[in-house]
Amino acid sequence: MNKVYIRSILFFILFICTTNLFAQKIQGVVIDSVTNEPIPYLSVYYEGKGVGSITDDKGHYSVETRQGWTKLTFSAVGYRTKNVTIIPGTTKLLDIKISPDDIVLQEVVIKPKRQKYSRKNNPAVEMMKKVIANKQNNKLEDNDYYQYNKYQKLKMSLNEVTPEMLEKGMYKKMPFLKDQIEYSPETDKNILPISIDETASQIIYRKNPKSLKTLVKGMSTTGVNELFATGDILTTVLKDVFTDVNIYDNDIRLLQYPFISPISSSDAISFYKYYIMDTTFVDKEKCFHLSFVPNNSQDFGFTGHLYVLADSSYAVKKCVMNLPQKSGVNFVDHMNIIQEFEKLPNGERVLKVDDMIVELKVMKIMQGFQIRRITTYSDYAFDEIPQQLFKRKGSEIKEADAMMRDDKFWEQYRQVPLTKTESSMDMLVKRLEQMPGFKYVIFGLKAFIENFVETGTKENPSKVDIGPVNTMISSNYIDGLRLRMSAQTTANLNPHLFLSGYYAYGFKDHKSKYMGEVEYSFNKKEYLPREYPKNSITFNYMYDVMSPTDKFLKTDKDNVFVSWKTTTVDQMSYVRNMSLKYEREIEGGLKTTIEVKHTNDEPTGGLAYITNDDQKTLIPDITTFETSLAFRYSPGETFINTKQRRIPVTFDAPVITLSHTMGFKGAFGGDYNYNMTEVGIYKRFWFSSWGKIDLFLKGGAEWNKVPFPLLIMPAANLSYISQRETFNLINNIEFLNDRYASFDISWDLNGKIFNRIPLLKKLKWREAIGFKMLYGQLTDKNNPMMNQGDKDLFLFPSRDGMPTSFVMDTKTPYMEYSIGVHNILKILHIDYVRRLNYLNNPGINKWGLRFMVMMTF
Repeated sequence: MNKVYIRSILFFILFICTTNLFAQKIQGVVIDSVTNEPIPYLSVYYEGKGVGSITDDKGHYSVETRQGWTKLTFSAVGYRTKNVTIIPGTTKLLDIKISPDDIVLQEVVIKPKRQKYSRKNNPAVEMMKKVIANKQNNKLEDNDYYQYNKYQKLKMSLNEVTPEMLEKGMYKKMPFLKDQIEYSPETDKNILPISIDETASQIIYRKNPKSLKTLVKGMSTTGVNELFATGDILTTVLKDVFTDVNIYDNDIRLLQYPFISPISSSDAISFYKYYIMDTTFVDKEKCFHLSFVPNNSQDFGFTGHLYVLADSSYAVKKCVMNLPQKSGVNFVDHMNIIQEFEKLPNGERVLKVDDMIVELKVMKIMQGFQIRRITTYSDYAFDEIPQQLFKRKGSEIKEADAMMRDDKFWEQYRQVPLTKTESSMDMLVKRLEQMPGFKYVIFGLKAFIENFVETGTKENPSKVDIGPVNTMISSNYIDGLRLRMSAQTTANLNPHLFLSGYYAYGFKDHKSKYMGEVEYSFNKKEYLPREYPKNSITFNYMYDVMSPTDKFLKTDKDNVFVSWKTTTVDQMSYVRNMSLKYEREIEGGLKTTIEVKHTNDEPTGGLAYITNDDQKTLIPDITTFETSLAFRYSPGETFINTKQRRIPVTFDAPVITLSHTMGFKGAFGGDYNYNMTEVGIYKRFWFSSWGKIDLFLKGGAEWNKVPFPLLIMPAANLSYISQRETFNLINNIEFLNDRYASFDISWDLNGKIFNRIPLLKKLKWREAIGFKMLYGQLTDKNNPMMNQGDKDLFLFPSRDGMPTSFVMDTKTPYMEYSIGVHNILKILHIDYVRRLNYLNNPGINKWGLRFMVMMTF
């Protein structure tokens, strides 16, 4: 009896286990990717197995899981067959979108290859002209007021995650990742979400006086970016790169480039080829189905489909856009944008859904990423809006508790529900942090990505960061080998008071250099003192060795990569500087800086200060005391705050600068009276598929008589690394002026020419040209050669009895040009630079190569 009983129990347990194994099911719904309608009676089966089921009349299906069977096929007449990789035991809910057969965008299918495309008497082109002509009728801005709610979810995931991948390398030590895998019906691939960013906001608009504001009501960020103190950089960059799309704009800004819209008023007809496919119903509304492709697949344009209402409005009901497979865009394997429009009760046609999915891969051997940005628009209204809402400062206003919203809030405002894996993102981060050795991996990544080393943990956030790392070892003519240790405090120590500084030692001159800074921010900061908007006062004390051109660098002068020079830079100074500075930024892009500075300048190396009189007296140092007032106006500028500096996300915003500096003789030991005024203008111009032009205009004047250290020196770049707003082939202090005007223009053609050369276009190289010009004048009062015996002026610098600084011919501006090949291996930019005149000046380079490592789409 006991044996029979035990056998019965074992058989029962085995039966239950076997039943559970085979009873596991995968279920979901299959819908049409165009109409969003469920597809009934569609076949669902395991590839090569002949086992499966069919969808019911509502598109629902259910199939049993089989161990080792990983390919599920969805097939129906009139639709493209879709094969999906599943993970047995993990994949349980699988919703599928499949496309009709006629959605395939291949020109050879739409038109025979040998038939020449013509815009004349082309019904598709005539229809598009009507769509373009009527698009003005669908502008919300024609209303006196409007408002709507906007919800956006931005998800970043590892792409193409397979069971085999999770059994290898570092993934093998993280078995919990299997629980985080989900299926992406848009790409038919398994993904592993690693960060989720949600924003709920209200958009309000007033026509007169015109005002558009975004009221951010809720924000939520979870995922791996929480592991980094500057994790908001990831979200900021992703939102800027994968920004909102408006097909009614002539140019669609995406991936930090303008793409020509398929309904652009200016360029669409000449840029795209259009074909009428058929008529169909989208959400029960009859539409004309048109497809479009760019004339050249490597230009920055879209392929896609437009569904235009078959009535007199010619309004777009739905738009599907993607990148051509041979597109010149870097790192993007696939991109799909789907926009759906709806008709409101008042007759307005408005955007309802903007869904974007992008697959990225930096290199073929590296893990790819998927970015999903889905935005929904709801609750449109056109009633008058209270005027007090428009009086709030700024175009984007974040409510005080936006980052602390509870589940009840998100239940109301979240238009797209979170998946199971998205909801458990916090658990994923906790599991990662609990892994042995993971903190050392994060430590190394932070040092590499952020250029700083944190001294804290997640439980005790870093109060002091050490860095920048790339300044710890460098060299120059005076220091020789230079070692530097730097540190800065964070808001975790005090959200208003910040300390920073460094100590450096030169092994050639055997001198110590140092800098200390105290900054008090009147605004409470989250981590860094430079967070926008800035309203702070800063005291700085520094003793260091510097060359006159160091102030023109956009990076730290001790950056190891800019310490390699194209020529010997021996004319330097020991500078002791003390300053007090107040900075204030206001909404709209205006920054005001007021500064008081005391400086002692001691020449060293090949630089000497010698009076212009008969005695030729050697001046050991000069002292200045000055105040300055500067304005910087850049409306619409966006940027990110790294631990080292603030970096513009794009350079599309215009920049206008104006400054005046006044020196006082006799005040706090100051040796000279002087006044210097400078003005600058920057603007980027986009030319659709012809790339972009960056234009810099600058000018300035030194109004008083001063020795040459206080004259205006050209913004020279003596490193091999390309630097914006600098001259590549002017030597250190080569020209001395008290009046100047500079012109700098560069044109990045974005591959417009290379893309039309049969073999070259496969490399995806991009061409660029540039031209720089400097007008300079030195008035007689500041020219030592015109004022022999004037001890208030200094002799111009020289080397071995030969002058190294010169007076420019007012009729002959300095000129140089550049020809560049960019995007080599997708990261390397090389420019050939050539000097056009002043070729007899000693020690100059007539030509050279400049480099930059930069990843751009």
